[in-house]
Amino acid sequence: MSEQAGPVAALEVTPPSQLASTGRATELAQLLQARRGERHIVALQDFPDPDAISCGLAYREIAHRFGIAADLVYDGQISHPENRALVNLLGVPIEQYEPEMDLEKYAAAVFVDNQGSTTHLTDRLKEAGVPTLAVVDHHDPDDVLDPIFSDVRPMGAAATMFVEYLSSGELLTLEKNNEHHTRLATALMHGLHSETDGFVHARAPEYRAAAHLAPFIDPDLLEEVLCVQKSHATLTAIEQALHNRVVRNGFSVSGVGYVRWAERDSIPVAADFLLTEENVHTSVVFGLLAEEDGREVVSGSLRTHRPTLHVDEFLKRALGEDLRGRPYGGGRSRAGGFEIDVGFLKGDEDDPNQQAMKWALFDRRIRRKLFRAAGVEELDETCGPEEG
Repeated sequence: MSEQAGPVAALEVTPPSQLASTGRATELAQLLQARRGERHIVALQDFPDPDAISCGLAYREIAHRFGIAADLVYDGQISHPENRALVNLLGVPIEQYEPEMDLEKYAAAVFVDNQGSTTHLTDRLKEAGVPTLAVVDHHDPDDVLDPIFSDVRPMGAAATMFVEYLSSGELLTLEKNNEHHTRLATALMHGLHSETDGFVHARAPEYRAAAHLAPFIDPDLLEEVLCVQKSHATLTAIEQALHNRVVRNGFSVSGVGYVRWAERDSIPVAADFLLTEENVHTSVVFGLLAEEDGREVVSGSLRTHRPTLHVDEFLKRALGEDLRGRPYGGGRSRAGGFEIDVGFLKGDEDDPNQQAMKWALFDRRIRRKLFRAAGVEELDETCGPEEG
């Protein structure tokens, strides 16, 4: 019988998801190696959140290592104070799309934290003949784009996927004394924090990603970004959402009326607030936004604690799709959003009575669709205003 020389060392088992991401990182590295000297556009959703912004910054840094220039572009607004703070404090080089922007100068487009259905850049890039190089997203598959490289997985955040790329060593290795890497790590940590509700809904991949980033972040800068105060408009939206809510069997639905385009992000904040009410497991808040060019949309956000509610499927079933076959809504685990173009009914900004009737129409219609999809349309409401 042989003697054991010492304690048996514990074997480190790499999770299958991490092995898969390493393979994807290798694939992306090979693809970028063959694209040296190009200029890429990183298409963010129309209203970029911290997850999208940090992923765009990550791709920009990775592309730079391969001799590729990358521009972060969005076709909407950065309206949430915390998102503006992230961009300003970290000096994120991000551009708002303008009609005179020359899209034909880009050799390829990269979509991060979206798959083309939540940005007007998709059609603009298609018209300019810009091919889609890559899609990296953590939402359910949309099949809107046909990229060369695709990494679409049900992760807690798209930032998780980019941190996995970084930890593989195939694309970029973070350095503690590199200011650009410090800002990138801080941005990605904020993306993880934001997308998982302060790590409340984080899973093992998000914790591993946070552990990888921890040595490189600037904690003071991260705290400054996270401690931005709520605007008056956001507090007003919360007040309206609370006053107008209708709660049925745990579903809280509220319309907040007309919202300034620049304050669009007050809607998801209000949805987060309604979810804190006792006996509420799902909240939906929506409002009517008007763009400067006259376009009007009903924009809404859904938040849920209910693990059995498939957010993406629920919103698509409840709200349907437009004439092009694109769903009005979609989402991920525990959160989602929707945007419905008002179309023919837009305008009437000079007629308060017409505006009131238009809002009443959308308010009633959307609430009924949501409650019907939730199977609680016929239930008596537990609180809230009369539907009329």
